[in-house]
Amino acid sequence: MLKALSSQTRVEIIKTLMKDQLHISSLAKRLGISVPVAAKHVRILEKAGLIERKEYGRSHVLKARGDRIYEIFDAFAEKLNVKLSRGSSVLDALKMTCAVETKRVNDSELLISIDGKEGYYLYEVNSRLADIPMNNYKVKNNDEILLKRLIPITEKKIIVNIR
Repeated sequence: MLKALSSQTRVEIIKTLMKDQLHISSLAKRLGISVPVAAKHVRILEKAGLIERKEYGRSHVLKARGDRIYEIFDAFAEKLNVKLSRGSSVLDALKMTCAVETKRVNDSELLISIDGKEGYYLYEVNSRLADIPMNNYKVKNNDEILLKRLIPITEKKIIVNIR
């Protein structure tokens, strides 16, 4: 996947297809490259699973696979092992592995910083999004905790015009 992203042209193709679904000729025109060159890059990106092709009759429309692009970051996640007593919380596990800063709101501890990285965080236990505060979630077995920092990525830009 990283090899597919090693070309600036392919990065531009993905950026363009993240905004719009396009036919190969429209994509080539928008990027100022020939259709054969665009097709070559598209094949590489399709093989890497970073874009997909939808067929509408004889037309083929290309679309970026944003979900696959985000998966790249998972490969760089730090992996740690901790030993905890039964009944310990997710927050206890975090405190054993990193510098944690929390803010108390009602009976919940909200995570506001990890190792100095401020932001909004959520967590999953065994690949399931948790719906209770991490200080109240008790680990039971050999659980896997995934800590995710929410990075603001613009999905839509809405311009409101008042009449």
